Amino acid sequence: MDVAVVYESEFGNTRVIAEAVADGVREAALDTRVAVLRVGEATPDKIGEAALAVVGGPTHMLGMSKASSRQKALEVVEKASAEGRDDVKGEPGIEGPGVREWLDALPGQPRGHKAAAFDARLPFPLSGGASRSIARGLRRHGYDVVAKPAGFVVEGVEGPLRGGESDRAKAWGAGLARHLAAESAR
Repeated sequence: MDVAVVYESEFGNTRVIAEAVADGVREAALDTRVAVLRVGEATPDKIGEAALAVVGGPTHMLGMSKASSRQKALEVVEKASAEGRDDVKGEPGIEGPGVREWLDALPGQPRGHKAAAFDARLPFPLSGGASRSIARGLRRHGYDVVAKPAGFVVEGVEGPLRGGESDRAKAWGAGLARHLAAESAR
């Protein structure tokens, strides 16, 4: 079985979550091949044959990132660099495309392809989350979303992840793998 974990990340937090989800899938389903791909690398040929596509991104302004919000993240990185700070680093692909644009360009899938969605979000109740919108976008393209969208907490805009969130993401990934295995055994 193949699983594709597709992510967008500006400061590295969503990448860490994606890698933890992939680790959980690998541990729960040892015969599974897992590819972890930035959205810019996740071409249809790389995800088309996956039994499960797990897609995640950061939460910007209550939902998925936009070109304007990614530009603001890039400005934060550039400002930190100009100040000689090395505590704020930008991820490759910070300027885009993001999950929103990736979903817009995603070709439709025949029914039966499975997916799940996650996001990185701030710890405040009104900070919103991108995962529900990602799940809706996946459904629009023919995916069956097999799990409730998940949100993982970062302590600030640049991070870090809240303690325990990486482990929680790993457990969520393992749960996805077990769900998929149970479905295929039926």
